[in-house]
Amino acid sequence: MTTVVEDSAGPSGALHHRVRYGIRRGENWLQLVRFVVVGASGFAANVGTYTLAVHLLGLDFRLAALVGLCAGVGNNFVWHRMWTFGARDGHAGFQAMRFTVVYGVTFVVGLGILQLLVDAGSSKVMGQAVSQILITPLNFLGHKLWSFDD
Repeated sequence: MTTVVEDSAGPSGALHHRVRYGIRRGENWLQLVRFVVVGASGFAANVGTYTLAVHLLGLDFRLAALVGLCAGVGNNFVWHRMWTFGARDGHAGFQAMRFTVVYGVTFVVGLGILQLLVDAGSSKVMGQAVSQILITPLNFLGHKLWSFDD
């Protein structure tokens, strides 16, 4: 049996205890709202740049997905660090490295989803939009629990 010890930092122990504790904290929900607001600007930059790259530049949709990712990363890092997670005291270089790793992992997951959707007959732009929405929870958890957890 796992014992859960709760202090100001939250519970330690089994993952399901940590998740249950985190869900009950109002600050986590407010942080999620801030994450979505910042993410919306990154989403617009990503999908807008992706659309231009596919239709105006004629890039392959997979390469355009990478270009779209790059368009939103810098903006999102600054806003998530300063506003969403309030991680100004952490080392920005380490946070940026971890942030990039999380984005890399979620990019690969999103690219897989995009490929599946395009193969299933979805338009490339709609597929990119849906894939970005579906990877949002993974992005949030990665940034909250690793990128900005100093």
